[in-house]
Amino acid sequence: MDESRMPVLVGVGQVTERDYDTESSSPLELMEQAVWRASDDAGIPRASLADLDTLAIVKSFREPTRNSAEALANRIGANHATQWMMPEGGNGPQYLVNRYSDAISKGECKFALFAGAEAMATGRMIHKSTGEQPAWDVPASKDPTYLIADEPMSTAHEQEHGIWAATGFYAMSENALRHHYGRSIDEHQKALGGLFSRFTEVAAASPHAWYPVQRSAEEIAIPSDSNRFVAWPYTKYMNAMNQINQSAALLLTSVENARRMGVSEDRFIYLHGTADTKEVGISERSNYYSSTALSVMAEEVFAGSALGIGDVSHIDFYSCFPVAVEVARDAFGIAEGDPRSLTVTGGLPFHGGAGNNYVMNSIATMAEKVRADAGSFGLVTANGGYFSKHAAGIYSTRPVEGNWQRTDPSIYQRRIDEQPKPPFTETPNGDATIETYTVMYGRDSKPVSGSVIGRLGSYDDPAASRFVALLPDDKALLESMVAEDMIGTAGRVSRPGELNLFEPAEI
Repeated sequence: MDESRMPVLVGVGQVTERDYDTESSSPLELMEQAVWRASDDAGIPRASLADLDTLAIVKSFREPTRNSAEALANRIGANHATQWMMPEGGNGPQYLVNRYSDAISKGECKFALFAGAEAMATGRMIHKSTGEQPAWDVPASKDPTYLIADEPMSTAHEQEHGIWAATGFYAMSENALRHHYGRSIDEHQKALGGLFSRFTEVAAASPHAWYPVQRSAEEIAIPSDSNRFVAWPYTKYMNAMNQINQSAALLLTSVENARRMGVSEDRFIYLHGTADTKEVGISERSNYYSSTALSVMAEEVFAGSALGIGDVSHIDFYSCFPVAVEVARDAFGIAEGDPRSLTVTGGLPFHGGAGNNYVMNSIATMAEKVRADAGSFGLVTANGGYFSKHAAGIYSTRPVEGNWQRTDPSIYQRRIDEQPKPPFTETPNGDATIETYTVMYGRDSKPVSGSVIGRLGSYDDPAASRFVALLPDDKALLESMVAEDMIGTAGRVSRPGELNLFEPAEI
């Protein structure tokens, strides 16, 4: 093992500021606190951060500072570090660990810091009390530089037909998965409640969870005054929570540099597997109950090692919505009744998710888990967009044997890009069937709109042209479509105006 090129995670820090007012921490201040906790966790002097050669910030949902990377570097004295920002996408934190572990193994990086934060709870309070946006901007010498390009994850045509909010897309995917499983609506709703009830058990025991409250399956699954439907079949408790004040930071270096800085070996976390994939566009996918990119990632994260999913003791599947967990569970070949917890944090709805940065909290928590269970392996997955961008890592205190290496993601990305794509039309007209759909709800707990992905012909015919469309503005129709499974229902699609409209033949 070349210790100068063996990547190792040495310090992790998390902050959750549940008690807050209008004078509470900004995202930059939350990041700074997490960085100091990470350096303390590594057992190194805070002045050591002057030796950082790389500093990367995961972009906030509402970036309040012109250049957060520069602002944080100035605060922590890391002015010699190359400064980067990561664009939108929940895959960002794991992508950074994977990419810079590779850079360390190639001698291109020596000491890296990753951080991110949201203070949306405080920001919302400030806006409600003053009518103004938080005054959190910090002067900068230049605009930020992004490490990778920010790519659109849906088309304007898809967005015009209601496929723009993550809640709506994942609800459509959930309905497709329910139909694929062959479950009734009631059976599947109970399964969703049971899945996330186990997540609340973890959140209730976490010092960092935004909602450290255990909830029953019934509380989560059944809509109520405090748990309305948002996008059917998702209730409020099934949605990622981003109105939080949270941050996390990670310190990555080589074994040699860690020892030089005096880091105790019991802090070392080794990365035993990595994978990064991208899914094809929403309308190009073979189906909506699985993800080719996630399945390829599930294979590739174990490639080059003797490990398999059976060797993993600790798991944190990205959990913006239940279907993200279920599709990951299926891709990794984990049985529904597997006794292992599928989260170490409590998940995005209950731990809370600092926007694009949630996985940095899950990596930090995973580091604590595998340190406490020396020699065990922990799996973290990350997901950005609409099952659009994926990343995974396997963590352990057990050293990696031999030299560290990462397969170039472009090699296995070809398997995803070359998958057959169905024909698609923006101007459908004629007989059609529903491939999947959802109904969106307002704050009054009443349905307000519906979106359909369908086929001109049979919904399960891969050669049939796909389309996206809206449902008629008919409350009775929308209510009937959540009472029974309408996937496969025949009807007609047309374009009476500027948008496509699907009308079921009969309900």
